[in-house]
Amino acid sequence: MAQTVSSNARILLVDDDAKLRAILTRYLESQGYTVHGAASAAQMDRLLERERYDLLLLDVMMPGEDGFQICERLRQQESILPIIMLTARGDLDDRIQGLSIGADDYVAKPFEPAELLARIGAVLRRSQDSGTVEPSPGAIDFGPFHLALDYRRLYRGKQEITITETEFALLRALAEHPWQTLSRDKLLGMIHGHSEDIPGPRGIDVFVSRLRRLIEDDSSKPRYLQTVWGRGYVFVPDAGSPDKPA
Repeated sequence: MAQTVSSNARILLVDDDAKLRAILTRYLESQGYTVHGAASAAQMDRLLERERYDLLLLDVMMPGEDGFQICERLRQQESILPIIMLTARGDLDDRIQGLSIGADDYVAKPFEPAELLARIGAVLRRSQDSGTVEPSPGAIDFGPFHLALDYRRLYRGKQEITITETEFALLRALAEHPWQTLSRDKLLGMIHGHSEDIPGPRGIDVFVSRLRRLIEDDSSKPRYLQTVWGRGYVFVPDAGSPDKPA
């Protein structure tokens, strides 16, 4: 059964378009969310200092500090606030840039409100804490990590790690095929229902980098998610060479 998103989740909407802020605020509040709006990075910062939020809806094209810069700054400050970026610029490079600097999702304008609502729900479900790790017959353990397949959760010990649906799908695809080199095209075909969130084979590199930041002690020297140059990626459940299981 899918986890239910809390009806009192708090959303901070940052967009310099006052009309769009008003429309989205009314719609999301009609769906049970509490929504506060900000027209600039400075207003956003003041609200973040005073209030707790569960999700940030962040427009890219804003005067002054734009959405990319804001997202990168928040991640450098080690903020774990989930971020969905909103933009009229939906081309491949912009999507890759947004995901690579730490955004959890990316929605191109114009969008249907129902689509945005679904994406908000998915991101919030991934960010909710479940407290303890329940036994799961479908699980993969590696190092200190527990990948609960049935509950779509990733834990380090008993601490849940926030992971997006697409990150989970990619990690599962790799972890279910240990010691097998998987090409980018192969991985895209394996993550059914999530490949549309990855802008082509190059996007796989972005998500692998994000997974490494989650599970590797040193993402520049990965232990679990190793690169096989010119071929793709391989999941190594224990330390060792990708060519020979330990």
